[in-house]
Amino acid sequence: RGCARYQGDSQESSAQPSSSHRGQSQLRSVAFSGAIKKHQKSLSAWFSHQPNEERQFGPSFSLDAVHVDPVIRESSLEEILKPSPDLTIQNQLQQPSRKVISLHNLFDVDACGRQVKNVVLYGTVGTGKSTLIKKMVVDWCHGRLPRFELVIPFSCEDLSHSHAHVSLRRLITKKYQHLRDVVPVLEASNLKVLFILNGLERLKLDFRLAGTELCCDPNEPVPPSAIVVNLLRKYLLPEASIIVTTRPSAARRIPGKYVGRYAEICGFSDTNLQKLYFQMRLSQPGCSGEESQGRSSAEQENLVEMLSRNLERHNQITAACFLPSYCWLVCTTLHFLYFTRTVPPSQTLTGIYTSFLRLNFSGEVLDSTDPTQISMMKYVAKTVGKLAYEGVMSRKTCFSEEDLRQCFEVEMKTESELNLLEVFRSDVFRFFLSPCVQPGKEHTFVFTIPAMQEYLAALYVVLGEKKTLAQRVGKELSEVIGKVSEDVAVVLNIISKVLPLRFLPVLFNLLKIFPRYFSRVGGRDRDTIAHTMAEELFKEEDYYNDDVLDQINSSILGVEGPMRHPDDVPDDEVFELFPIFMGGILSRRNRAILEQLGCSIKNLAAFEIAKAMKKTVIRKGRRGLPPSELMDYLFFLHEFQNERFTAEAIRSLRAVNLSSVKMTPLKCSVLASVMSTTGHEVEELNLTSCNLDSGSLRTLFPVLLRCKALHLQLNSLGSDACKEIRDLLLHDKCAVSSLRLANNPVGEQGARYLAEALAGNRSLTQLSLLHTELGDPGAEAIAQHLAQNQHLQELNLGYNSLTDTAALRVVEVAKRHETLDKVHLYFNDISEDGKRALDSLRMDRDGVRALVFLTAGTDVSDYWSHILNVVQRNLPFWDRDRVRQHLALLLQDLESSRSQTANPWRKAKFLRVESEVKKMLGKLQDGSL
Repeated sequence: RGCARYQGDSQESSAQPSSSHRGQSQLRSVAFSGAIKKHQKSLSAWFSHQPNEERQFGPSFSLDAVHVDPVIRESSLEEILKPSPDLTIQNQLQQPSRKVISLHNLFDVDACGRQVKNVVLYGTVGTGKSTLIKKMVVDWCHGRLPRFELVIPFSCEDLSHSHAHVSLRRLITKKYQHLRDVVPVLEASNLKVLFILNGLERLKLDFRLAGTELCCDPNEPVPPSAIVVNLLRKYLLPEASIIVTTRPSAARRIPGKYVGRYAEICGFSDTNLQKLYFQMRLSQPGCSGEESQGRSSAEQENLVEMLSRNLERHNQITAACFLPSYCWLVCTTLHFLYFTRTVPPSQTLTGIYTSFLRLNFSGEVLDSTDPTQISMMKYVAKTVGKLAYEGVMSRKTCFSEEDLRQCFEVEMKTESELNLLEVFRSDVFRFFLSPCVQPGKEHTFVFTIPAMQEYLAALYVVLGEKKTLAQRVGKELSEVIGKVSEDVAVVLNIISKVLPLRFLPVLFNLLKIFPRYFSRVGGRDRDTIAHTMAEELFKEEDYYNDDVLDQINSSILGVEGPMRHPDDVPDDEVFELFPIFMGGILSRRNRAILEQLGCSIKNLAAFEIAKAMKKTVIRKGRRGLPPSELMDYLFFLHEFQNERFTAEAIRSLRAVNLSSVKMTPLKCSVLASVMSTTGHEVEELNLTSCNLDSGSLRTLFPVLLRCKALHLQLNSLGSDACKEIRDLLLHDKCAVSSLRLANNPVGEQGARYLAEALAGNRSLTQLSLLHTELGDPGAEAIAQHLAQNQHLQELNLGYNSLTDTAALRVVEVAKRHETLDKVHLYFNDISEDGKRALDSLRMDRDGVRALVFLTAGTDVSDYWSHILNVVQRNLPFWDRDRVRQHLALLLQDLESSRSQTANPWRKAKFLRVESEVKKMLGKLQDGSL
């Protein structure tokens, strides 16, 4: 039966040798060769062109540089015609045992030895059909597809918009003018021609003779769909080869007798293909940008390694990357997270996901034969979006088969709705949902990429799909009455002039009340969206989670460390991206892209939601937020892309605490971008332990200028960073009055840069260089320039290995300083002689206080508790043995000073301080501190 199925092939075996020889010689003519070369050049330029998303989210790569062929398996009409499988895990995990075939071998002879002429290449959304065809055309243009002498690609989407009758000859020359000399002899030349018909689901084809008449003349004008039908029938240009790409639901529209081979694109079903794609994509020279090429190259290798390990663990990302399009999304997201130095408005996480959907759906209707012509993305938002939203509200990421039935089938009422569901199941379902790979959850489904659940839930809410039955009926009734009232109003105006009845104006006003009432209900709906956004953005149970960017990073690269035991209690699900996506979807750019996908969000609706958000989001944002939650709030403002709204929100933030948030280049760019919407002074910016470097400081430079108190402790800031800080402090608009650089490897060279800054700065009053590896040379450099400063009031040089000479030099300069009041010198290598010399300087100075020991002569220092608190706070970052030695010296000094005083009150104070030091030493010994 399989051998008899394909009738169109039987004509080829009777090819005449003589005519073939003449055709070959005709092909070799100069005119034909030149025309085809021009055609190849034109096609190569067009098909090598990358979409905007490629250039927008990272460097643009050539198709040859990053292309990995997906797995293609031979199929059959019987496989396609099988009823759609139930939404079960077993059907999703079923591995096909069909033969694997390469793209270049699709036209090899079939099992019966017949030469294949027509090939149907089908695959679900996201498997890479269009990219595969691009690669095929580019290969032919560069001589890597010698089987064919001429390739003529057609877009079925383009053909579907043409309703005028046109001949095949005119159609070809209209699209490809270089072939105008080749087309007239196309049929007689025995040219090995390949027609490519991409996206057949866009066309309405009728293979019945009553629907599409036979046509064998390339010069006869007929509808474009008739040209396609007759090409596939082999009635028009019977010797031409044809490859058709389509979704599974449309593959059955072509009668099996016209198809020589069915082939299914199965994506990257082999993990090695996924690794190869990531290796090629993330290792490209331009991936990390031009700056810091050496460091970025190592970071690229590290990313690839971590991603490979995560794939090998067969986590959920392995199932997601079965689809090549999701591999693109993973790479694009990683580029956004790791290699974004500045964030232009076009680069947002919401923008990446919106563009990702445009790349895969591009405004396609779900079923071209359905009268509703609902767009695929609109259908997804209404159905899958509902499932996603209910999951977010119930804190659920795994869905049972019953959950899916409730979502997709509960409202099925018409034949059209059922047909649309069947098309969705066969073409789109696996793009969004895949079987869960976690042990114990094999019979459930999860969203292919976790963040996609939150994006679709946000889209579902913002589109207004979350309505009660009364709201939906009311809206429809309001629209109907509103339209009728316009017509009735005209009639009533005419009647009132002829019959001045008193009740007519009353009736006229009643007709207007109903639409007005429901417009107010619509306004309440906007308030509900804003309220939902605020509630989800500031959930207190999420306050101490990682920020959302770190969460995305972990979902892609995994979490290093021992794997969780299946019996362990799982962590609560976190959905902090949901409100951020809601804000991002409302941005003008994303609304424009969603409009192309059939999901319309009107300007008025976006304006009213933003207006309602001022009452909720900004008010709640004024409360003190934990650092990770504050980073999420700033990221939300960046995604929202509303400058006026962001400026109003930022003005209410006087103190910004981001301590312990890992400030990647992207987060620094987001912070700088959001803070740049307003020019107000920031009272305090806390960036303690944020993994900052010199590049981070350059990015944040405009923000740092406006900060009064700047905390940069524990950031591994070396001399390069100090150079940036010098430029900051010397800037004429610098407002920094307090700068804390404790526990950074500043070193001697860094101290020289800071000393230069001190000489010319006019705003700084407090500078902490506690434990910054200055040594005597660094302290000497600061002492040399300190005299030129006229505003500094407090200088901390504690724990810097200073000896007597450097300490005395600093205090001597401080003694002559007009404003310097306090110098911290504790935990340095100062001898007893040095201490006495410092004491004498202190005694004879009008008020300069040198904090060196816990004692001051024969009394306890007023700052003993301050010194011990500093030690306790910094102990995790200091050398414990050295701290123990210093505490022992302090204890000896306390005991010595106590023995020198006879005052019982002073002795009691000494004993109290000694007990605190002994307690700290004891905790250090047993490791409890």
